[in-house]
Amino acid sequence: KHREPRMLLRQIARNTRPIVRTSRQGVLKYARRFSAAAEEPRHPLPPFTLESAIIKTKKAEDAWNTKDPVKVSMAYSVDSEWRNRSTFVKGRDEIREFLSGKWEKELDYKLEKRYWCHSDNRIAVVSATNTEAKRTGSGTELTGDHSDNRIAVRFCYEYRSKEDGKWYRAHGNENWEFDELGYMTRREASINDVGPISPEERVVAVEGGPKTKDTVRWY
Repeated sequence: KHREPRMLLRQIARNTRPIVRTSRQGVLKYARRFSAAAEEPRHPLPPFTLESAIIKTKKAEDAWNTKDPVKVSMAYSVDSEWRNRSTFVKGRDEIREFLSGKWEKELDYKLEKRYWCHSDNRIAVVSATNTEAKRTGSGTELTGDHSDNRIAVRFCYEYRSKEDGKWYRAHGNENWEFDELGYMTRREASINDVGPISPEERVVAVEGGPKTKDTVRWY
């Protein structure tokens, strides 16, 4: 009688070995399929057209401007991987924690995103140093791979620092990758800071429009 539980455990171990030996990519793929069963598609979905890529960009801008970490995190897959500057984040819990800390320090945050490309004559690349661009006869192009489930964007945001009360601006580039349900599985963000700046130097749209009619746009 005392041997029966041990035999059962051995049998369970034998049956679970194939799962233990599954590769990391296989586990992630399984996790995405499992989580997808409980989640609705987030339109627009890949493969992206010019129109749908622009809509996807605008939806991201609107979500980030709510400054709601929970709302923003739901646009990303459960195992989404980020590089934000030199910070690496994985999964919705870490995304929420990261954004909560960000917006606790960045007051009166306002963001604008601009679609850059998803294919055609512009291609986005992730490199070990930074994004490299070259001029061609057909226009500006970024060298590297591209795909119908990837979008590249440019963005600019301004905020008032909680630490010193001064205004700052940040310019950045993002590379996005999505799964078949429209959730972002990968976000690569390279960002450069400008500031402090005076309130009169702000260029990011306020309440959906320029600060003044004479404001110089950032893009």
